Amino acid sequence: MAASIARSCCRVHSRVILRKTSYLKTSFHCSPSSRSGLLLSLHNRGLLKESFPEHAAQAELPDLLQSGPQTVYCGFDPTADSLHAGNLLAVVGLLHFRAAGHDIIALLGGATAQIGDPSGRSAERERLSPAAVEQNSRGILESLHRIFTHHELYFCPDSSRLGRLTVLNNRSWYKDWSVLEFLSEVGRSFRMGTMLSRHSVQSRLKGAEGMSFTEFSYQIFQAFDFYRLHQLHGCRLQLGGADQLGNIMSGHELVHRKTGEEVYGLTVPLVTTSMGDKLGKTAGNAVWLNRDKTSPFDFYQYFLRLPDNSVEGYLKLFTFLSLAEVEKVMEQQKQDPGKRIAHKRLAAEVTKLVHGKEGLESAKRYQMIKDGGVWINHQRAANPEQVLVLGQHVLSNGLSLIRVGKRNFYILKWLSM
Repeated sequence: MAASIARSCCRVHSRVILRKTSYLKTSFHCSPSSRSGLLLSLHNRGLLKESFPEHAAQAELPDLLQSGPQTVYCGFDPTADSLHAGNLLAVVGLLHFRAAGHDIIALLGGATAQIGDPSGRSAERERLSPAAVEQNSRGILESLHRIFTHHELYFCPDSSRLGRLTVLNNRSWYKDWSVLEFLSEVGRSFRMGTMLSRHSVQSRLKGAEGMSFTEFSYQIFQAFDFYRLHQLHGCRLQLGGADQLGNIMSGHELVHRKTGEEVYGLTVPLVTTSMGDKLGKTAGNAVWLNRDKTSPFDFYQYFLRLPDNSVEGYLKLFTFLSLAEVEKVMEQQKQDPGKRIAHKRLAAEVTKLVHGKEGLESAKRYQMIKDGGVWINHQRAANPEQVLVLGQHVLSNGLSLIRVGKRNFYILKWLSM
């Protein structure tokens, strides 16, 4: 029983919904303060789906945000070595709070990834080894730092107005606890009836595979994360995907029970394909944020190829363009749909956030090849993945004549053949 939580609790998880939730339709009101108007702005962009508890959507949370800088956190379990486009919306949500002067925490779930979140799943996740979790954590940390850096460089004219950024790993507060200590201190605050009533628990218990104790207990760990961040950093707001509402509710209940203070939760919509399927690694259609898994070109292409009826919503969700600018871009699109102005602006903005200016420029150079704007030895190159062939693309004298567009000519000298 003296073994640490991170090693010993490998049979746990949970999730979902008990109390009535508030859908953020017309709940927030305009205010001259940038902080108090933040929720209305996020709502108008479509970034907010649900809030908890219900009364927070009316007055308490806007008033709290208006009172001064608050601390907001969002968790990311390293179940893969990169975040994907489905995670990006929560990151963008954090960045909106930071741009409004609030402090943000990105929490890596180095401990909870070994447990596995059952939210939105019909079967238990495969158990990850500590070494795999560590490797995945490094990849996700790289994703987050890169995006935070690009946001500050390219989308924030005055970085002095940004709130503080902190990146933590929840393994730091679980690694030295024993199972006995954790259950004795934290487990007493949870009630079986509430945990069993969660929708995800009920749906899994009715399935053929059932639910392991590990999955069932996941909500305890995510709830404790909220409590820990509240105690150490004064965190009063958790942001998560729509499938995290149940875990957020558990965190709210734990903090309120142990401290008597009110904390809040907001969810962002789940990103889906045009067919309505969830976009993510489980569905097998992930668009990764690390370039070694999805190149900047393929990332750019994903947003460029979105259906016409999705592009306006994605501009509001994934970019930092003002709503007035989005409206202007869409009007330009309507005037000449063939130019796909809105699609190109969307792809450029999101690629610059994730891969920086260098990544965007490389994606555009690949796009120029697909558009037929590149010629090699007077032959049009239409495939960016094409292998250069000696004698066809590289002449016997070791030279290649490159034409880009109508007027740009280059001679390449190959040093080795």
